[in-house]
Amino acid sequence: MRLPRDLRGRVALFFAGFGALVSLIMAVVLYQGAHDLGQRLIDESLSAELDDYIARRERNPASLPPSTVIVQGYIRDADGTGEVPDYLTTLPFGRHDIRLGTLSYRVAILERGDTRYYLLYDTSLQIRREHRFAWMLGLMAVAMTLLSALGGVWMSRTVVAPVAELAAQVRHRSPDDWEQPLADHFPVGEVGELARVFDRHLIRMRAFIERERAFSADISHELRTALAVILSSTEVLLDDDSLSDKQKARIGRIERAARDMAELGTALLLMAREEHKLAAGGGCVLANVVREVVEKQRHILAGKPVEVEVHTNPELVLSADAGVVEILVSNLVRNAFSYTAAGTVVVLQDAHSLTVSDTGKGIPGYAIDQVFIRHFRDMASEGAGIGLSLVKRICDRYGWQVRLESSEQQGTTVKVSFS
Repeated sequence: MRLPRDLRGRVALFFAGFGALVSLIMAVVLYQGAHDLGQRLIDESLSAELDDYIARRERNPASLPPSTVIVQGYIRDADGTGEVPDYLTTLPFGRHDIRLGTLSYRVAILERGDTRYYLLYDTSLQIRREHRFAWMLGLMAVAMTLLSALGGVWMSRTVVAPVAELAAQVRHRSPDDWEQPLADHFPVGEVGELARVFDRHLIRMRAFIERERAFSADISHELRTALAVILSSTEVLLDDDSLSDKQKARIGRIERAARDMAELGTALLLMAREEHKLAAGGGCVLANVVREVVEKQRHILAGKPVEVEVHTNPELVLSADAGVVEILVSNLVRNAFSYTAAGTVVVLQDAHSLTVSDTGKGIPGYAIDQVFIRHFRDMASEGAGIGLSLVKRICDRYGWQVRLESSEQQGTTVKVSFS
C-alpha cells in the first residue's frame, strides 16, 4: 500500500493502523481466554459428574448413568454388558471433542477397575455463545479502528498545525515582505529550524536576484550604448556617396544586425519580467510583422533557388508586445530560409494561426522531440540551439500552442496557434 504524501494523511493512517492492531490483539486474547475458561469449566463439570456417578455406583451397583439435557453417560462392564454407541467405543481414554450432526460434545472416558465410564457434555450452547462473543469482539475492533482514525485526524491537525502555518506564511508573502525573517514567528522546535533554513536560502536567493537585476540593467545599458554608436555610424556611412554599392550593402547588413540585436535585447528583457507585465502588451497586427520579417531575412536566400510565398490576414491582432512577436516570427522564418537550399518556403498567416513550411533538409526523427530544448543541436544544425526554445518560451508565456512536423530531406512545418 502506498503511503499518503501529506503529513496529516500519514498521521491519521498511523493512528488507524495502530488502533486496528491493538484492538485485533485484544480481541484474539479475549476470545482465546474465554474459550479456554469455558473448556476448563466443562472439563471440571465432567470430572465432578464422573466422580459423583462412580461414588453412587459403588454404593448401589444398579444406579443408572446420568441422563439430562446437557449430560449423557454410558458404562461398559468387564463382561461386555452395557450399551455404548459405536462412535464412543473406538475412542481412547481421556477427553475428546466430537460432533454429531448439528450438535457438539465434550467426551470424558475413564476406566475404574473393570468398568469403563463414558460421559458426554453438550457444548453446542457454549459454541454458539463463543461465536456471538467473537462477533462482538470483531465489531469492537472495527469501532476501535474508526475511533483511532478519527482521533488520528484530530491529532494530525494539531501536530501539523505549525507546518501548515509556515506554509501559509510562505504562500501569502509578497516579495516586499521577505525582509522580515520567518524564524521570528517560529522561534523554537523543528518548524523553527525549518523556518531558519528557509530564511538562509531566501537571503541567498535575494542576493542572487539582486546581482542578476544589476547585471541585466548594466549589460542592457552598455549594449544599448554600443548599438547606438554602431547604428549612428552606419547611418553616416550609408549617406557617404564615395562608397561603392557593395560596401553599402555590407554596411546595410551591419545596420540590420545591430537593429535586430537591439530589438532582441528589448524582447529578452521583456521575457525576463513577470508574466502579468509581459502579457499587458498592446495590439500587434501579425500580418505587418510577418511581411516585415520576411523582407528583413531575404538576404539569407541570396543566390539560392528558393521561392518564397507569403499569405497574410490583417484581421489577426495579438495582445502581445510587437518586439516579442517579431522574435517568434523571425526565428521561424530564419530557420526556414537557412535550412532550405532549393525549393519553396511558404509563410501562411490566417485568422487563427501562423504556419511556416519549407522544403529543406528537415529534422532527423530522433531529434523532433528535443528541438524545443534549450541549446539542443543535431549533427546538421548550424545555430546555437536557442531559436526554437525561445519560440516555445514565448508561446508558453502567452498561452499559444506550437507544433512541429518534419521529415528528413523532405522539409519542416511549424504551426503556431493563437488562442
